[in-house]
Amino acid sequence: MREVFLVFLKLGLTSFGGPIAHLGYFRRELIERREWISESQFAQLIAISQFLPGPASSQLGFALGLVRAGWAGAVSAFIAFTAPSAVLLLAFAALLPHISGTLGEAAIHGLKLVALSVVAHGVLGMARRLCPDFPRMMIAAAAVVMVLAAQQAWAQLVVVAFGSLAGMVFCGKARTAPEGGIHVNVDRRTGAVLLALFALLLIGLPLAARESSGLVPVAAAFYRAGALAFGGGHVVLPLLEETVVAPGWVPHDEFLAGYGAAQAVPGPMFSFAAYLGALLPGSQGGFTGASIAIAAIFLPGFLLMAGVLPFWQAIAGRPTAARAIAGINAAVVGILGAALYDPVWINAVRGPLDVVIAIIGFALLAWRKLSAIFVVLWCIAASVIAALF
Repeated sequence: MREVFLVFLKLGLTSFGGPIAHLGYFRRELIERREWISESQFAQLIAISQFLPGPASSQLGFALGLVRAGWAGAVSAFIAFTAPSAVLLLAFAALLPHISGTLGEAAIHGLKLVALSVVAHGVLGMARRLCPDFPRMMIAAAAVVMVLAAQQAWAQLVVVAFGSLAGMVFCGKARTAPEGGIHVNVDRRTGAVLLALFALLLIGLPLAARESSGLVPVAAAFYRAGALAFGGGHVVLPLLEETVVAPGWVPHDEFLAGYGAAQAVPGPMFSFAAYLGALLPGSQGGFTGASIAIAAIFLPGFLLMAGVLPFWQAIAGRPTAARAIAGINAAVVGILGAALYDPVWINAVRGPLDVVIAIIGFALLAWRKLSAIFVVLWCIAASVIAALF
């Protein structure tokens, strides 16, 4: 457990660049250097984390900790990988009320442009990897249209279901999972209990929230966001917007500012929930709200990962499952593409200069291969300088 904690603390402090980049950090540190599991097993864990809703890189880290040191290792991996980004975003939430005036507002606007650059880069990278042929490109395009036309959070579930069905029909080139088992200390009975608990909380928390006030609605809202966020990372953006902005808990400007700040810190994107929880009104907010929000948004993904692992080997080798996963991944690209336009573009771009700043930020990521921290510095500096002149 100590080994897992220290390794993932290092990763939590240094893993910039989002969930796709995290896979590279994990592979280099845990597979190449430490040989915790084989390449084949690592590939299977990646496939599972992409198939399930939730934070893909955190689910992968949770599973690696589980394989290495059991339940204690899984919890240690989560805490160590998540804590650095959560603490930094809590600090940003505390400073936000003191950021005022022209320069402060310009800096906040610069963070919105960071979100535009990073999400655009994420869409491009995922499209290249997950939509390599015409059928998957068409699934992604259809997903964009469906999400933008519906303008509802539940549309993502419909789109994911559509992607799985379309994948089974049209994605005949998709490969099955690599051979080689994943040995975890979780039997099928325990897995079934964890999957049942996931479903019970998904249904029961909203029902309890109707009869309660305080932190129960917060737990229900963030659990729902974590349970329905297929693709993890940036894909959770529209769900979190529906969770905290639509009911008036967090203003839209503060929401996008925090999302931009989340690009500047290492670790999982879902740590953004700590920032949002801290900004909740009254007794729901502060450290307590942040703790409830971050625990609730990560919990469903971890329950699913630990619940599915005992059953994975029985289904992963089937060609139909591989085609369904390919279709779901393509639909996720479409969901992210829709989020790039609404809410990111709509709320970040006020004129041609903003487009230029965001394009340069995108270029720093896509062509210069720089860390997202440099994009944050560029967008904030350019926005502040533009405000001065």
